[in-house]
Amino acid sequence: MFKIGDIEIKNPIVIAPMAGISNNAFREICYKFGAGLVYAEMVSDKAIVYENEKSLEMTYTSQVEHPIAMQLFGGDVDTMVQAAKYLDTHSDCDIIDINLGCPVTKIVKGKAGSYLLKDMDSTVNLVKAVVDSVKKPVTVKMRLGWSEDSINCIELGKRLEAVGVKAIALHGRTRSQLYQGKANWDMVKKLKENVSIPVIGNGDVKSAQEAIMRLKETGCDGIMIGRGAIGNPFLIKELSSIFEKDSVEMPRDKERLAMCMDHAKRLTTLKGERIAMKQMRGLAPWYIQGLPYSTKVKNLLTKINSLDDLKLILDEYELFLNEKYEKYNK
Repeated sequence: MFKIGDIEIKNPIVIAPMAGISNNAFREICYKFGAGLVYAEMVSDKAIVYENEKSLEMTYTSQVEHPIAMQLFGGDVDTMVQAAKYLDTHSDCDIIDINLGCPVTKIVKGKAGSYLLKDMDSTVNLVKAVVDSVKKPVTVKMRLGWSEDSINCIELGKRLEAVGVKAIALHGRTRSQLYQGKANWDMVKKLKENVSIPVIGNGDVKSAQEAIMRLKETGCDGIMIGRGAIGNPFLIKELSSIFEKDSVEMPRDKERLAMCMDHAKRLTTLKGERIAMKQMRGLAPWYIQGLPYSTKVKNLLTKINSLDDLKLILDEYELFLNEKYEKYNK
């Protein structure tokens, strides 16, 4: 357990903010399987200030998803402060996070995300303005720096702590790396050694063994899991059982298929069937990743238009797997 400000985080399992994925449906599943903290997908400061309906909907949280961090992106002090005040008073989030790490070109061109790593003075002033304007704890998620020759996460981390930031999530890559190469966890360890606030490490964690190893070797307070949790909430359950010293069985194939259907139903409730199925075309294949004979099934899943389509494919696949296993075990 660790604390971000006065917010208690029950275990080190932290789920990353992922655009188009970390909505209410996904977050509820993560909490159901034992996550300690989940970040909502990033939302634009200006979209909140201008009262964009879809963006305001993204700030909704349910009773079962706490504690939760709501992440803002933007580069203008005035609108970042206004948006943070909105989250502070109109959202039920527990933590307000500032995105200093998104490497996507569209975000960077808007002088937000990892663009803010270029000018530490301006960034520290922006973050300080947000911290001073809200009551909820403010955190940041950032990268090592803009490029290999401008790594500044240690100095920036110390300066952010000095202006009141309550925790830092560090992705072990520079902006220039995007998602290529390996995450540098030595820098996570170094940041932890140089600040007194919680540090959450992020980058390439896709198994419980990796998560435990990274915690031990860096001394960080939390491990942030991103893509490794997509279609695999069982990873969260496995990690949670380790921290709670419980035994856990690996999921059977039918449990993974059932969880895929559960995710689809939650998304349908949240967004309506048409939009939900568009999203599930990308999400459903993750649930059968690594299962036998899954290639053709993945292709079918990318074409679904309804819950009935999804159910039919999953039911037929489960029946097929059962028949194959029975034949093999005879």
